[in-house]
Amino acid sequence: MQRIIFATGNEGKMKEIRMLLKDLDYQVISMKEAGIDIDIIEDGDTFEANAIIKAKAIMEMTGEIVLADDSGLEVDAMDKGPGVYSARFMGEDTSYDIKNNYILDRLKGLKGSDRSARFVCVIACAFPDGRILTTRGVFEGLIGDTISGENGFGYDPIFWVPEYGCTSADLSPEVKNEVSHRGKALKEMKDKLKEWM
Repeated sequence: MQRIIFATGNEGKMKEIRMLLKDLDYQVISMKEAGIDIDIIEDGDTFEANAIIKAKAIMEMTGEIVLADDSGLEVDAMDKGPGVYSARFMGEDTSYDIKNNYILDRLKGLKGSDRSARFVCVIACAFPDGRILTTRGVFEGLIGDTISGENGFGYDPIFWVPEYGCTSADLSPEVKNEVSHRGKALKEMKDKLKEWM
């Protein structure tokens, strides 16, 4: 079976990715499983640019089809920050517990739509022949009032999903994959891959 390398070492992310891409006729493996251990400098100023930088770097190294994503949280009350800097926000080694509490503090006193936010995910696919595909998914919501939920990672525990009356981290993995930014971008990418391969 042919394989696709997904340029991430994040196991939480790989779990979601495998669930969503399970009916592709490809084995989807992480960088770690492919034996790749490099730091890629993501210095793009958009989610698209960073996803393409990652996908191309690993494809050029391996000669294989590579998927990469760049995603982040845009909080309108923080000028759409942390945005593309979501992973590096407040320093790469800062725990999400600290980052999430900082955002909750910044939004203290704001109500309703003043707490609007969204997760954005861009997936890039780099083919050995030089072709590049990208897809984008957006997940609209609000910043909640407290940290809640065990099913997510990163900013999921403060991302309130009004339609479900809970945070993204409170959603079941199946529901999250249906409605999330990554779920939407991956589904669109899966459809494009079926056409392109």
